[in-house]
Amino acid sequence: MDLKSALMGISFATIWAAAFTATRVAVVEMPPLLALIMRFGISAAIAMGLAAALGQSLRLTRAEWRTVVVFGLCQNALYLGLNWTAMQRVEASAAAIIASMMPLMVAFFGWVSGRERLRPRAVAGLVLGIAGVTLIMSVRLRHGLDLAGTLMCVAAGVALTVATLAVRGAGGGSNVLMIVGAQMAVGALALVIPSALLEWGRPVHWSPRLAWAMGFSILLPGILATFIWFRLVTRIGAVKAAAFHFLSPPLGVAIAALALGERFGWTDVVGSLIVAAGILLVQLARVQPRPAQGRPGI
Repeated sequence: MDLKSALMGISFATIWAAAFTATRVAVVEMPPLLALIMRFGISAAIAMGLAAALGQSLRLTRAEWRTVVVFGLCQNALYLGLNWTAMQRVEASAAAIIASMMPLMVAFFGWVSGRERLRPRAVAGLVLGIAGVTLIMSVRLRHGLDLAGTLMCVAAGVALTVATLAVRGAGGGSNVLMIVGAQMAVGALALVIPSALLEWGRPVHWSPRLAWAMGFSILLPGILATFIWFRLVTRIGAVKAAAFHFLSPPLGVAIAALALGERFGWTDVVGSLIVAAGILLVQLARVQPRPAQGRPGI
């Protein structure tokens, strides 16, 4: 892996981890689904406008349209809709830990469905990941972590896993920025009716704090991180790109503690490092070894 790819992966993981802190701020000040509609709508307009200016179009292949629809529904509407709603009840660091388990869920469901075999290293990674999350959540539940919100975060992780498995190998090609914008638009449209039914009449507390949180969510996780992800997958493949998720547990916990003053005990530190090690082991086990150099046929 070259230096540029490594920097892209680290940047993505950092933005992705920080997004939970910004989300926690936003959902305290306004209804979560309405906030997501605003985020997706503005992000879609910016991304698609930039894409059009760069000569990109909506003339997409069938695989690219599949990416747009599946990611728009599963990642944006379901994953983020559930996560943002849950984060009215749970801390940003807890949501980040659960969401970071996505690579472990992908490996597990891939094995259950018969799509891939688990090497011993991957099995060890799954065990470590589950142990780390259990350590963190068992202590937090004793300190009042909301169970319903936690289960919503788990359901959100399953939705993201489905999206990842469904569009594995789709990197975006030359229309990557247009695809980013289009799947945001799908997510916004999918949440209009649920927001109207569940959030009608709920107040919005406009403040500089809310403006910062929404601005951060729109520009960095909404556009920049998604763009980096698609380009990184195109550059090094989905398996190697997903390996950078191992950075998200410790980063998510640390950023939430620094920015929001959330709980930061020894179990959070040790547990997040265990989860990170588990994710890394699973992803390393899925990387195919390079073939031996030599003449063809040898």
